Amino acid sequence: MSADPPFLAIAHRYGNGLRQLHRAEDAGADLVEADVWLYRGRLEVRHSKTMGPVPLLWDRWSLEPASRARLSLAALVQAAAPGTELMLDLKGAAPGLPGAVLGEMERVAPGRSYAVCSQGWQLLTPFEPLPHVRVVHSVGNVRALRDVLNRLSGESHHAISINQKLLDAALVRELRQAAPTVMTWPINSLERLARVRNWGVTGAISDRLAIVRTIVGARGDREATGSGKGME
Repeated sequence: MSADPPFLAIAHRYGNGLRQLHRAEDAGADLVEADVWLYRGRLEVRHSKTMGPVPLLWDRWSLEPASRARLSLAALVQAAAPGTELMLDLKGAAPGLPGAVLGEMERVAPGRSYAVCSQGWQLLTPFEPLPHVRVVHSVGNVRALRDVLNRLSGESHHAISINQKLLDAALVRELRQAAPTVMTWPINSLERLARVRNWGVTGAISDRLAIVRTIVGARGDREATGSGKGME
């Protein structure tokens, strides 16, 4: 296997609001994840779900008025710093979602590097030919794990995002033959971060900016000292 790529710090859901986006950028996140829906012809950035005719949005622990202003994909991209790589998590089953995202990104920021991810891998297919798009296959269960190993063959722009409960060191080695970048979630403690790094994953998806800062800081320390692999 070739030399390890830089270990990535991914800020989970921090792209779902502009204030959170800027906090993640200030922390040095390599990728900032945002949930994107196509709703009534508009690309909306939110994790909460609609409730049909009921004028509410819901998430696992919350309800909010559907009339509240919703962040658009265009506004998110325009607010992000030029060097910020957004990871757009494609949500829902709207058949026009991939095409709408492709069109909006080309309109707002042509040629900008970004990532797309989904557990509905058919949504990722239109992005495959684009060299500036990181295509992330999300894996949340054993069946998807088996399928992803059969689907991917090591292309440089492919990545896997996988629930850390499915991982061990041997599996990480196998996954990295299928995709050079293997990121895992949820990584919200230093103990879990150290464990998955030792297994060889190449990125951590975290809800905590303290974890993002730890990853970025450790990278800087290794570059300054010339130290090798692993975490202190």
